[in-house]
Amino acid sequence: MILSDLEILDAIESKRIIIEPFDQNCLGTNSYDVHLGKYLAVYESHELDARKHNTLHHFEIGEDGFMIMPGTLYLGVTEEYTETHDAVPFLEGKSSVGRLGIDIHATAGKGDVGFCNTWTLEISCVQPVRIYAGMPIGQLIYFKVEGQVKNYYHSKSDAKYNGRTIRPVESMMWKNKF
Repeated sequence: MILSDLEILDAIESKRIIIEPFDQNCLGTNSYDVHLGKYLAVYESHELDARKHNTLHHFEIGEDGFMIMPGTLYLGVTEEYTETHDAVPFLEGKSSVGRLGIDIHATAGKGDVGFCNTWTLEISCVQPVRIYAGMPIGQLIYFKVEGQVKNYYHSKSDAKYNGRTIRPVESMMWKNKF
């Protein structure tokens, strides 16, 4: 079951969902709009290794925006910090963003119950397009969880993306054993 706007508001009032900053105007019928933060990042190397720590080059989107180009993976971040304590958050791109040929995630659209952070975006495009800090970039949809949760994400000792950040976070695949 997807939470409605009234269910999302009730969860926010009872602190089961936290969105900072929260703006009532961003609440849709069954979603909440999130915005592109001011930081982007690209990997320093064009050849990545899943077993190694691939480092990022971070930069700030200027007032005139930033032109993203096809063939490059940009990591972005939401302006909004979120916490979800009894629902599963899904981040989807806004249709207006998709109609510009922008994808905001390759595979990581689902959060876990207990995820507490900003969202790192995996941004790619099909043609050059200028993007801006603060632009609506996606929408969070919340699914109700049936039953008790034993392992909240923020309590897991092996959770790789727990540190609160305002910048995009690189892949931590290298921390896995394989």
